[in-house]
Amino acid sequence: MIEGLDKMLEGGGQPGLVELRELLQELLGGRDGAGRLIGQDTLQPRVQRVFRLSFELNGESRSVVVKRLKPEIARRNELVAKRWLPATGLNDGCPPVLGCAADRGGACVWHVYEDLGQWELDLRQPDRERVRAAVELIARLHTRFAGHALLGEVRLHGGDFGIHFYESNVRDAIYAVEAWQPAAPQSGLRDRLLKRLYKLRDELPRRAQAEADWGGPETLLHGDLWPINVFVIPAADGLRARLIDWDHTAVGPASYDLSTFLLRFPSEHRRWVLDLYRKAVAGAGRYLPGERELNRLFETHEYARFANRIIWPAIALVMEHAAWGVEELAEIDGWFGQFEPVLPVAEEFAV
Repeated sequence: MIEGLDKMLEGGGQPGLVELRELLQELLGGRDGAGRLIGQDTLQPRVQRVFRLSFELNGESRSVVVKRLKPEIARRNELVAKRWLPATGLNDGCPPVLGCAADRGGACVWHVYEDLGQWELDLRQPDRERVRAAVELIARLHTRFAGHALLGEVRLHGGDFGIHFYESNVRDAIYAVEAWQPAAPQSGLRDRLLKRLYKLRDELPRRAQAEADWGGPETLLHGDLWPINVFVIPAADGLRARLIDWDHTAVGPASYDLSTFLLRFPSEHRRWVLDLYRKAVAGAGRYLPGERELNRLFETHEYARFANRIIWPAIALVMEHAAWGVEELAEIDGWFGQFEPVLPVAEEFAV
């Protein structure tokens, strides 16, 4: 047996540890396999659900990443790795799922992944060749899945980040904020948010038309293209990009992913990153609109995300009178005030 496995992650109240430990014993050595656990690191300290586990097995070191997921999100990640990406020849676009262990009570599913190491993109001083490798993988994802037969299945198990995402989040945010009836001075925050949301609701027709005109074909989206989810790994034949954390995979216009990705870069780097993407998709016969049109699409996606973030603290204020909701809503209100175009050109829309 692997020494220390019976104590792994103990004391944190994690569900499904018995099942996870049994899976790791099977994956790493079989029933009679020997070795020992030599380290465990929390990779997401705030939520305590992703861990790197290090082992010594037969005198050699090996590490894996384990992640606790809701069952429906675990299923989505499995489909990405085992069905959707392989359908377009992108098998190596994500780390393989080495194994799955479901909590017997149905609370969660643990996934075990190959450890990719610490090769996340560093955007403070972005290296052009590493960014190029990442952008080319993102472009292949978007172009190969454009109009693909599997998009209905992706939408069923994932979601929809097209104009419906904007419309439904704005509408649901209005419902929740209207139901919140605070006293002064919090009533000022409520009024400001409603004014912003009403304006977004009124702009729906022209934003929908802009997406129809310039958004291009629907495709599979990663849905959460932050740099911590983009790995570029040196290999014998060059740099290889991998995308991790497919929890938010959905269907929608490629500009949804592109907006998230570009916004993580300092503004002075965004144009050359966009140029890399523009060239990569052009090789597959896909051409992006101009920067002004892209900015309108990007703005719609960002405001949809803002509206989505409003819903949950507003519901908590209405239903549980949760004091933390006021702080979160004030922060989101600040996002509206601070938002600037992703690409530095004049814009018509302003909220």
